[in-house]
Amino acid sequence: MTNSRRSSLSRTFVATAMGACLVAGCGVLPGGSGGSGGTITVMTFAPEGTKATNMPGMIGMAKAYERWANAKGGINGHRLRVLTCNEKNTPTGAADCARKAVAEKAVAVVGSYSQHGRAFMAPLETEGIPFIGGYGVSAEEFQSPLSYPVNGGQPVLIAGAGHQLSRACDQVALVRPDTLAGDTLPVLLNAGLRANKMADASDIRAAEDSADFVPQAREAIAHTTGSGKEKEKEKGCVTAVLGERTETFFDAFRRTDAQRRKPQISSVLGSLSQSLIDRTGGKESSFEGAYVTSWYPVATDPLWEPMRQVVSEYAFGDDGVDPDDSGTQTTWIAYTVLTEVLKRAKDGESVTARTVKRSLNESQAVKTGGLTPDLSWRYQDMRAVAGFPRIVNGRVSFQVVQSGRLVAQPGEAPLDMTPTLEQAPRSA
Repeated sequence: MTNSRRSSLSRTFVATAMGACLVAGCGVLPGGSGGSGGTITVMTFAPEGTKATNMPGMIGMAKAYERWANAKGGINGHRLRVLTCNEKNTPTGAADCARKAVAEKAVAVVGSYSQHGRAFMAPLETEGIPFIGGYGVSAEEFQSPLSYPVNGGQPVLIAGAGHQLSRACDQVALVRPDTLAGDTLPVLLNAGLRANKMADASDIRAAEDSADFVPQAREAIAHTTGSGKEKEKEKGCVTAVLGERTETFFDAFRRTDAQRRKPQISSVLGSLSQSLIDRTGGKESSFEGAYVTSWYPVATDPLWEPMRQVVSEYAFGDDGVDPDDSGTQTTWIAYTVLTEVLKRAKDGESVTARTVKRSLNESQAVKTGGLTPDLSWRYQDMRAVAGFPRIVNGRVSFQVVQSGRLVAQPGEAPLDMTPTLEQAPRSA
């Protein structure tokens, strides 16, 4: 056999072997997840352009983080590829995003928002893909062994609101969505109220995408400003947790309160934000004096400066990325967790959903630059909160709107609401 023919056969054999290896999935391909020098794919999903709650800041922050991480060489030698998906505020949309993460071989879903936990967690669980730092609005985020929450979600916010209001009010009315997720809110708020020996709040339901909240406004005023001399002396409080519709409700509430009885108003971060206060007049905003419960330090805290720099340099003028927004902040913290976890990988170790999950389950706590307590999701870190066992960070901060800015409420230090939630009846 001539050298030419041997060379030809050798090339044919090598090409055939390489083709077979590619089909079988041997090694690491450019653009896929894998060892040193490969690309790590993750996903962030959130609703955009819907008639209910929208979270464009989560998508925008994820893409800004991708650009920033890759500009400084990636994460632990890996290029970061961030997929985004519009969850559309529907179960179908949430499931579609999860299936896209599976199809694209994402090693994690990071910093996402959805009320439809059952729809998105099932596909992720089937493929073993961890869900890191969701917004915390669905119960499944605090139940699934593949969920790694960075805050206490709606449960701690609402329980915290109960604590905050119980120290200032005699009567409380809660206006909330008439949804499955909304059904948990009265139980949680009442847990915070009862902890300070206060009566349960009046539960007022509203359609999530309603444009007319006058009936709910009338009901809230009736429950918090009753007739009679004794009732007139009592302090009434109205809290609304309606996402982007919170502004619409309080507009109706202000118009309906014709006698200017002005009950104390309140909400939680995500339903009431700095951008909403700015948009409605700043110092002249109707939200002046409102109480707000948050997971994190106030937006002016220097701890947020690294995030602000990334937004300034890598968000490229995306108006949806507001550093004061709780969705943007949660996504930053979630990607901080992802980065810290990926740094634990050994040189040459393949990065997969399985290895990310294993690292998250390790005993070493993850630091978030002081924005949260150190986070750990071991079995011994789980808490006896009925329906929400994976709450590992129950801390809330109490804020108030003063001179058009959200500031720390004087005399109210951050508080861990986990003990209060452990005493609450099952709500999910």
